[in-house]
Amino acid sequence: QATDPFVKAAKAEGYRSRAAYKLIALAEKYRLFKPGQRVVDLGAAPGGWLQVAVERVRPGGRVVGIDLSEIAPVTGASLLRGDVEDPKLAPRLRAALGGAADLVLSDMAPPTTGHAETDHLRILGLAEAALALAGEILAPGGGFVVKLRQGGGEPEYFQAVKARFTTVMRAKPPASRSESSEIYLVARGFKPD
Repeated sequence: QATDPFVKAAKAEGYRSRAAYKLIALAEKYRLFKPGQRVVDLGAAPGGWLQVAVERVRPGGRVVGIDLSEIAPVTGASLLRGDVEDPKLAPRLRAALGGAADLVLSDMAPPTTGHAETDHLRILGLAEAALALAGEILAPGGGFVVKLRQGGGEPEYFQAVKARFTTVMRAKPPASRSESSEIYLVARGFKPD
């Protein structure tokens, strides 16, 4: 951690986590943000992705973060506590945004058990919940970014995302540790049912 350049940069630049640089890299490569967008960050604690989103949707944008844990306030973001699998969450998010979302972000990861297969299934479950929620709150044409682990179930999930969006790309930003199996799917052009 002490020698990690992204940890050092996060401290120097005031980001709450090194994960902020994953979103910055994805945002720059895929042009995720525009001023005025409505953005939801699922599993937002500790708030690094919220900070990046708030910076990039100014002026006029709205950013809402949701997490099971309490999140320290982030200037410019609205924060909700809740579970992404709660069926009552979608209307709460729409109300907080003042309408449909233009972009849904999910960097969610469950606490690890140390058992690779179990951890993979748990992160896949969260990714499935994120996709289901995105389907309820995204505006037509909206975008979706979700963290996954490579392995069993990932190709089927990729196809499920592809069925709902016009384009889906796999990405591994530089701030993702090289030994990690994490990847991100970046989807654009949401197609409502």
